[in-house]
Amino acid sequence: MKALLTSFILSATSLTVVAQSNIKEGNNSFALYTQTGDIKNLENARKFSDAAFQTRKDSSSVRNNILRGLVYSSLAVIDSTRKQQYTRDPIDESLNTLKLINRKKAYKNFPTEVDYIKQNLATALIYKSNVDLKNTKVEDAYRGFLKVDSLGFKNTDLKFNLATLAVSSKNYPDAIKYYQELIKQDSPKPQYYLELASVYEKIGTKQDELNTLTAGRLQFPQNKEILFKLIDIYTKNESYDAILPIVDEAIKLEPENIELNYLAGYAYEEAKDMHSAKQYYNNVLRLDANNYASNLALGLIYLKDFLKSKSEEDKQSAQAFLLKANEIKPYDINALKALSTYYTAIEDFVQLDRVNILLNQLTVN
Repeated sequence: MKALLTSFILSATSLTVVAQSNIKEGNNSFALYTQTGDIKNLENARKFSDAAFQTRKDSSSVRNNILRGLVYSSLAVIDSTRKQQYTRDPIDESLNTLKLINRKKAYKNFPTEVDYIKQNLATALIYKSNVDLKNTKVEDAYRGFLKVDSLGFKNTDLKFNLATLAVSSKNYPDAIKYYQELIKQDSPKPQYYLELASVYEKIGTKQDELNTLTAGRLQFPQNKEILFKLIDIYTKNESYDAILPIVDEAIKLEPENIELNYLAGYAYEEAKDMHSAKQYYNNVLRLDANNYASNLALGLIYLKDFLKSKSEEDKQSAQAFLLKANEIKPYDINALKALSTYYTAIEDFVQLDRVNILLNQLTVN
C-alpha cells in the first residue's frame, strides 16, 4: 500500500514537471514567433500549450491559460480561413481563457498579455463579422461585433456598426443604446442624430424623434439634412408656428424649392401674416406660373381682402388668380367655390350660373 501511494505521488510530481516544461517550451516558442513571425514557431507553441492541459488543475492554471490565450488568439488572426484543424475555434478558445483569467482576477498580473489577447480577438472577430456581412449573415455579424464590444474597447466605428446592425436586426432598444453612446462622445456626427431619430420613427415614439433632431440642430445648426427633417416633421404635425423660425434658413439653402416656398407661404398665412404669405406664394409662381395651389391660395387671400375692402385692386387680383387656378384645374371644386363667391360679390350672375351648374354636376356625381 505504501509503495502504491509513493508511486502515485511520484507520478503526480512527474506530470507537474512535464506540464511546467511544456509551458516553458511553449512560452519560448511563442517568443520566437513574436520575434520572427514564423508560423512554425506558433505551431510549436500550440503543441506545447495543448500538451500542458493534462489535468483539471492544468485547465484552471492562470499561466497555462495565458499561454493558451496568446497562442490561440494569434491563430485566430493568422489562420483567418481556418486551414489548420481545431477541436474548438481559436476565437472561442481565446474567449474561454479570458473568462478564466477574469474570474481569477489575474489580469492585473499579466496586463500586457491580456491586452495582446484582446487585440487579437478584436481583429479576428471584426474580420469574421465583415465576412458575415458580405454573406448577408446580419445576425451572425451582429453577434460578432457584440463580442468585440464585450472586450471593453471604446471604438467609435465599432459602436456605429453595432448600432446599424441592431437596426437591421430590428433590435431597436440596443440600436437606441448605441446611438445614444455615440452622441455622448466628444465628437458626435450629425448622422448619429439622424439615424437615432429614424429608429424612434420606426417604433413610433414621435416626441423622442423630435427631441433627438432638435438636439442635433443645436449641436449642428448648419446641417441641412437635420433642418429639412425637422421641417418635414413639423409639416406632418401641422406645427406651422414651429416652421416659421427656420423656414427662411431652409429656403436660403434651396431658394428654388417650390414645395418649401409654398410651405412658407402657408405657414405665414396660418400665422395671419398675409404680407409674407403673398411673398412666398408669388415666389412659387415665379418658379412655376402654373402652380395650382399657389394660384388658388393667392386668389383666396385677395378674395377675402376684396370682400372687406371692395378695392378694385383686390378685385382684379382675386379674379386673375382664381381664373388661373380654374384654368389649371377646371373641375376642382375649391376653385369653383371661390369663383362662385367672387361672382356673387360682383353680381355677375351669368358667370355665377355657369360656375354653379358645374359645381352641382360635380357634387351630385
